[in-house]
Amino acid sequence: DGLAQTPDLNITKEMVETYREMAKFKFECGDYQASREMLANYISLYAKPPSSQTGNAEDEELAAYSSGGGNKKDEKKEDVGNPAIYYLKYVNHGLIQVLWGKLACDILEKDWVAASVAVDAVKFSIESMVSSNKMTPLKALSERTWLLHWALFVYWNNSSKGGLEQLVELFHNERYKQAITTNAPHLLRYLTAAVLLCKRRITKKAASSSTSEARRLMKSLINVMQDCDYTDPIVEFVNCLCVKFDFESAQTKLQECEMVLNSDFFLCRQTKLFMEEARVFVFENYCRIHNKIDLSALGTKLAMNQDEAERWIVDLIRNADLDAKIDSQEGCVVMGGNIQNVYEQVMERTRDLNVRSATLVQNLNNLMTEARKEKSKKVRAAREEE
Repeated sequence: DGLAQTPDLNITKEMVETYREMAKFKFECGDYQASREMLANYISLYAKPPSSQTGNAEDEELAAYSSGGGNKKDEKKEDVGNPAIYYLKYVNHGLIQVLWGKLACDILEKDWVAASVAVDAVKFSIESMVSSNKMTPLKALSERTWLLHWALFVYWNNSSKGGLEQLVELFHNERYKQAITTNAPHLLRYLTAAVLLCKRRITKKAASSSTSEARRLMKSLINVMQDCDYTDPIVEFVNCLCVKFDFESAQTKLQECEMVLNSDFFLCRQTKLFMEEARVFVFENYCRIHNKIDLSALGTKLAMNQDEAERWIVDLIRNADLDAKIDSQEGCVVMGGNIQNVYEQVMERTRDLNVRSATLVQNLNNLMTEARKEKSKKVRAAREEE
């Protein structure tokens, strides 16, 4: 019990519950800053943070010596709560509601860094309660669905500081993909937009000369798209480009995307960047399935003259690491071979090898355990018959 940490303050459970209700009242009145501070104080009552390194070090050493050795320090290390959930040692239904309240206050106060931490805390708490059988799978699915919706406010408002990468990571988590396909297929719009907007940034962070990370992102996105019964111009644009390879339809859908983006609460501020990234994406895919591309024809599609198209394509080839060159005499772009090297092939095929090996070992251990149990039952039954 968190109150065991402060026995000298005479704080009762009734007082703590009244304090929590007061924080909720402050929230309902619109005083989100006060509510956030009160919820942080409430959480601290149940938290076990690490002891201060600059505190009474001599007193700690003396206490350890008087107790008969260094075991005291080891015990203190084991007594620290989980830093992923504000150093709480456990989570129950009451505390997870407080964590949801903390997340709501951080969002309404527009503190996106604190809100990102709060999203991770709620996410960890849900999985912790499921693993300890404190939450049913159906309830967990509902909680994950709500977290996906709340995370939109956090990550889209923090898109310039890695928010989109965090959104893609959360949405591609296997349990959260299940929540999208089951309860919220409309969220596929935001996953698709986030992947297109941050694809090149993620690729550059992974390796400046490798496109395997971009291919993996798009492959994961297409897998989710195939599992979801949902469509809109943004999703259809990617589907036309990456599944059907229908560039004419993709251009039509891209024009519709602009209207959808302008009317969407989360995407309206990203319209210009999305259209630029989508145009780059069209060009990249077009280049990879054509050996030669006429500059004047391409310029017409991009609403540019030949000279402007040539300059734009030169910059794009340099930034997108495309194996291509411009033949000014013939007025065309000549594409080179884009063959995945051996290293990338090995990395792609062995990416999940450790996870699959661990799963195989776990399944084998389970089978061996079941076999031992069956053998013990048969031996016991034989003895009883004798």
